[in-house]
Amino acid sequence: MSGTTPGIDLVESFLVVAEQLNFRRSAERLNLDQSALTRRIQRLEHQLGFRLLERSTREVVLTPAGRSFYHDNAHLMSRYHATVETARRVAEGKAGALRVAYMTFAATELMPRTVARFRDDLPHVEVQLQYIRTQGQKLALARGEIDLGFMIGPFDHPEFDSTRLATEALYAVTPLGHPLLEKPALAPEDLRDAPLILGDAREWAEFRWRLSDLFNAEGVALRPALEASNTLALVGLVAAGLGLTIFPESLLGFLGRHVDARPIAHPSFRSQTILVWRRRHQPPLVRRFIAAAQAIAPAAATAP
Repeated sequence: MSGTTPGIDLVESFLVVAEQLNFRRSAERLNLDQSALTRRIQRLEHQLGFRLLERSTREVVLTPAGRSFYHDNAHLMSRYHATVETARRVAEGKAGALRVAYMTFAATELMPRTVARFRDDLPHVEVQLQYIRTQGQKLALARGEIDLGFMIGPFDHPEFDSTRLATEALYAVTPLGHPLLEKPALAPEDLRDAPLILGDAREWAEFRWRLSDLFNAEGVALRPALEASNTLALVGLVAAGLGLTIFPESLLGFLGRHVDARPIAHPSFRSQTILVWRRRHQPPLVRRFIAAAQAIAPAAATAP
């Protein structure tokens, strides 16, 4: 026994002969001449170190070792061809896995609609979704832990590319009956003395920073009266009359019955949602996902 692992062509040749028990028919099926097929079987037996077939002028029979080898490998070729086809789909961007992160503002519409469109086109691709706040997504992309991320924009970095998917107005969310609801729209100044309930710095860091910059530019300091880590808690605290919060327009449809909202009528008070990926990492699946995201938000992607 030489210790060499038999090639797939040798094993395939044996499997065909084992099924046909006839060298002529087997050679025709494999598109070989009989002498070439005989050499393949001999080479396989030499590499394995034992006989697989007993051949006479009248018949071909399997040895006990041959029957065992055939039994264990009978489905080898179908599995092999299936793996080749799977690998081909991956190479063509039609199969595989894609790791996608998202933050709260993308969770309601942009991310689900993009995934739905992407899976309509590529049903064999596994989309692995993970909630990660914006700052965490940047780290995960840099470490290669995710392929794409829906995050708060803008984000400019030489190692990353991005596409803008949405630019939304910011709204002040108030309890029902709040005096500010008498106005159709609010100015930043209207919120100067209002008790604010904001997402905490750990989970909402990026949004908090951007809100601070916006209000500071208008001479209004952000001094939250309460903080909470998730959207439902923020809405519940507002509904209980403990203060106001600020959300982008995409979250308004999920506020419930006990709060209301008014837009902040200022051209700077807007929130961007972007899709980000590594500039040097654009395999076919990443490109197809980017195209799906741009297709479901074409107007938002080009908005000023």
